[in-house]
Amino acid sequence: MPHGRRTWLGAAASLAMLGLTGGYVAAQTPRVIAIKAKKFTFTPDKITLTKGEPVMFELSSEDVLMGFSLPDFKLRADMLPGKVTQLMFTPQRAGEFEFICDVFCGDLHEDMQGVITVV
Repeated sequence: MPHGRRTWLGAAASLAMLGLTGGYVAAQTPRVIAIKAKKFTFTPDKITLTKGEPVMFELSSEDVLMGFSLPDFKLRADMLPGKVTQLMFTPQRAGEFEFICDVFCGDLHEDMQGVITVV
């Protein structure tokens, strides 16, 4: 094999190996967090997350139609009685963020809230 072709093949193999090892980022499996709603509470109502960690919220309601809203991240979903709604979320900034029920569910609806702390 001519010297120029051997050099080119060696360089191509080296670049391919760099691409396979140095440039590869493994996809993270999201942490699953179940959030249940029942007049007029979320369980849990305090959640701690890590910045950049993907999570899958599994939202459900035990009694009536509810809403889950995390306004600071423009994230929301309906919570249907007897069903699980999945909502992917990867927080990109640290702090304390309130989540609320944004579907009127009765007299104490305004007090239905929780806090997500991102560290």
